[in-house]
Amino acid sequence: MEIYLKLRHLILYTLLLCLLLPLSAAAQQAKPKVLLMEVKSEIDPRTNRYVELALEEATAQEVDHVLLELDTFGGALNDADEIRTRLLEYPKPVYVFINKDAASAGALISLACDSIYMAPGANIGAATVVGADGEAAPGKYQSYMRSIMRSTAEANGRNPHMAEAMVEASVDSTLSAGQVLSLTTSEAIKYGFCEGTATNVAGVLEQLNLQDAEIIRYELSTTDNIISFFLNPFISGILLLIIVGGLYFELQTPGVGFPLMAAIVAGVLYLVPYYLNGLAENWEILMFVAGIILILLEVFVIPGFGIAGISGIALTVVSLVLVMVNNQMFDFTFVPSENLMRSMISVVAGMVGAAVVIALTWNRLLNSRSMQHVVLNNTFHSKEGYRSANTAEHLIGKTGIAHTRMTPSGRVMIDDVMYDAQARDGFIEKGDTVQVIDQSTFALRVKKIEPVV
Repeated sequence: MEIYLKLRHLILYTLLLCLLLPLSAAAQQAKPKVLLMEVKSEIDPRTNRYVELALEEATAQEVDHVLLELDTFGGALNDADEIRTRLLEYPKPVYVFINKDAASAGALISLACDSIYMAPGANIGAATVVGADGEAAPGKYQSYMRSIMRSTAEANGRNPHMAEAMVEASVDSTLSAGQVLSLTTSEAIKYGFCEGTATNVAGVLEQLNLQDAEIIRYELSTTDNIISFFLNPFISGILLLIIVGGLYFELQTPGVGFPLMAAIVAGVLYLVPYYLNGLAENWEILMFVAGIILILLEVFVIPGFGIAGISGIALTVVSLVLVMVNNQMFDFTFVPSENLMRSMISVVAGMVGAAVVIALTWNRLLNSRSMQHVVLNNTFHSKEGYRSANTAEHLIGKTGIAHTRMTPSGRVMIDDVMYDAQARDGFIEKGDTVQVIDQSTFALRVKKIEPVV
């Protein structure tokens, strides 16, 4: 009987254990998830894209809360507004920990979060819109900033009039009559702009009762790190050098192809990172493409070098400058002068660097083994049946056969004599009938004669 009782107890304990184990596993699986992202720099297109990617990751990971650690003196209004909108529309709770500063655009982003926590000695406010010269922007920008500060504060139950006073001085502001409002940590708590104070992220999580939550720290992916690599000013300068150098070599040796291809590839590597980070607008990229098309027309279709080529180079260079600065259709109101100057210096440095490389490598490149296959670099003697074009005025009007494919340079056979020649219009295939229309110092100029049916 005793053995029977022990066996029954053992069976009951086993069943109880089997019931508790799934419950324990379920409890572990129910552990809340918190995505942590950090913004500790100027608010710009890169920050904008970082927040966008972080929130996408939060959705993919099915997190329960999002915590933003913020320390910024502000930045671009349009990027801050887009970040604000994303935070307001995000379906899960979003908290911000102001680790010292949330000025200007940082104040707007903070107000868009459900709860604000601040470190001791932190500040929030001073959201006056300023232009590139550091002076207050025109009234229409201040009015827009006041409205979005007010509506953002209202959306999260904060005092809209105090939020508005962070943009422009208000005579009836509680704390800053006649001055732009900024709040310390204790003041923000007192007036409902801050839910609590903490020295670090762990302290914020503890106040939110999330100290045992699973923390997912958002970091840029390998692809985004590669994009950041190409945004490095030094790398951008090298790409500019390749673009300018490639275009120059193609203009000097039309039809070779690979210098132009190198310039296009470098252009793509230059433009794509800026586009993904929100700096390169569609119209700026279209300007770059239009410039390349004009250069292609100049090289392969239009004889000589004129308006198309000059316009193409101008469009290309201007587009390369513009993609590096956050302008709005040539409106540079909010573009710091140092950023615009840095962009112009980078492009000019790339062009100067390309000129230096061209000067140092041109002769060596022409004499290289690879160029011998694509560049006409031989000496043709009269005893071998060749004649100089500068003594060929008598050939104007004569017809002959294209001895090689002309793209646009090549050779023609006239009266069983070989001549260097250049096609007036585009390409001429080997074997086509041509007519001499002019001559230059080094070659005949010919046009294709269409067969008569």
